[in-house]
Amino acid sequence: MFLEAQINTIIQKHLTSISWLTPGVRLMLIATFGFTIMQVFVKELAGFHVSQIVFFRSSITALFCLTLLRQKGVSILGKSRKLLILRSICGIIAMTLFFITVQRMPLGASLSLKYLSPIFTAVFAVLLIHEKVKPIQWLFFLTALVGVFLLKGFDTRIDVISLIMGIVGAIFGGLVYVVIRKIGNTEHPLVIVNYFMLSATILSGIAMTFFWQNPTPLEWGLLFGMGFFGYLGQLYMTRAFQAEAASRVAPVKYIEVVYSLVIGFLWFGESYSTLAFAGILLILLSMILNLNFRSK
Repeated sequence: MFLEAQINTIIQKHLTSISWLTPGVRLMLIATFGFTIMQVFVKELAGFHVSQIVFFRSSITALFCLTLLRQKGVSILGKSRKLLILRSICGIIAMTLFFITVQRMPLGASLSLKYLSPIFTAVFAVLLIHEKVKPIQWLFFLTALVGVFLLKGFDTRIDVISLIMGIVGAIFGGLVYVVIRKIGNTEHPLVIVNYFMLSATILSGIAMTFFWQNPTPLEWGLLFGMGFFGYLGQLYMTRAFQAEAASRVAPVKYIEVVYSLVIGFLWFGESYSTLAFAGILLILLSMILNLNFRSK
């Protein structure tokens, strides 16, 4: 909590003077940076089984959620329990597959595939909750798929299995958003997050016993740091959506890919061919255009 207070002080001191950085945008910038650092730590821990990674990512966030729920006097059980369990299962699969792709692929590429989830959100929303999707949105989605083919076809570091795992993870990520829409405002946001994180902690904790690897002191720091920055990203993203309209705040989330490309280049020495980089840009551009179209 002390570190969180220090971050708030930095925001107030250095970012509030920039006019276009509204409160929601400032909070989302911090959130995306937190998520990016978490992903860097995941990649640094590539030698560990994904169950151990998921456990530390989930358990620390679950601990913070349980503490906050207790302070607020909110029941952890929730009302829509079947939907909460379904959201948790989909989220665990999406998170696990994403972490695997982070370990196996360049950072920017794995994150770009993760952002395909809005395509599947739209498909499942049409099929399951009867939402309408405009024809131009399908054009945006088709453009994003072209970006995927460019990325895979011109980046030999991305094998077919990793690509499939990235896409399947995005499918389950799309299901997560549809289930959350179905839950609506009947549940406190912390309850939804806690179900997800607590379920992931239990399941990964069981799996982890078969794959446990003793960390070095540095790796212990990376594991706990990954969990903390993941929580920080989730906290500030939630606050960003509470502070300002989603149509203004949500596009800022895509800066996470820019962070990942820069850090991937500086930290891991990752680079991309022109066509592979064009594929990443197509995916991002398509998703941002779709988001702006929906907000209008």
